[in-house]
Amino acid sequence: MILVIGQMAAMVLIGLWWQWARPGGWEAAQARGALTTLVYYVLLPALVLGVLWRAPLGGDSLRIAWVAALGVLASMGLMAGLARFMRLSRGQTGALLLAAAFPNATYLGLPVLESLYGDFGRAVAVQYDLFACTPLLLSLGIAIAVFYGRPHGDQPLWVGILKVPALWAALLASALNLSGVPRPDMLGGLLERLGAGVVPLMLIALGMGLRLDALQPTALARVSPVLVIQLVVAPALVWVAGLMLGLLPPLLTAVVLEAGMPVMVLGLVLCDRYGLDTGLYAAAATLSTLLSLFTLPLWHGLIGA
Repeated sequence: MILVIGQMAAMVLIGLWWQWARPGGWEAAQARGALTTLVYYVLLPALVLGVLWRAPLGGDSLRIAWVAALGVLASMGLMAGLARFMRLSRGQTGALLLAAAFPNATYLGLPVLESLYGDFGRAVAVQYDLFACTPLLLSLGIAIAVFYGRPHGDQPLWVGILKVPALWAALLASALNLSGVPRPDMLGGLLERLGAGVVPLMLIALGMGLRLDALQPTALARVSPVLVIQLVVAPALVWVAGLMLGLLPPLLTAVVLEAGMPVMVLGLVLCDRYGLDTGLYAAAATLSTLLSLFTLPLWHGLIGA
């Protein structure tokens, strides 16, 4: 696990280096936008289609979705309770609720689980995110952002869900899988080659999105509950829930690691769009990512033992 985290950290550092060096004159934000757009619309749907088409779907898929939803909802509820005792503006409250609830299940979780467990790990990460985290983000997450921030347009929430390419890929792959349609070798090879680009590009884009300038003392004090919830409480809750459902390693280990991933960087987009405190969210995402380099190996060793 230490070796895996080290490899992941090296790719994230490439993104941080880009912020400073700006090779080719490309600003980090500009380059990150190009990379994430390519991953979002092409590479990630190809990966999802290729993985879920052949992954074993059944009772474990429902259990993965259930523990993932539990982790998100319990974390958000706990942060909402703590926020009542903190002096926060509405924009800060909304940002902390999103930060505490949604882990970086794809941008970091997918690379970590793939490195540890191969195809099995990729399948768990995809199901954890697309069967629970992403639908909750695009429904409850946006509702939270609108309530604590400002409305942006009059588009219904369900329209946003329908515009996620990876969700459509997941639905198509699940239908093909459950109906027993074989995957052609030529198409399978194409999907695997496209999907192979997801992990390094996502990690580099993650580094490009980290905001070291947001790590101000006042922000660190406010995001400390988020760090505890995201890196300690959420994986502990998922661990207990997984044991109650009868999950065993490596599946139990995989879902606990997913729950213990740092704050989802994509939440910065919601904060910008709906007027939440982007700087505070960036501080939570950056610091939790740095701390996860130490907490994830601890969880892996604990569950594995």
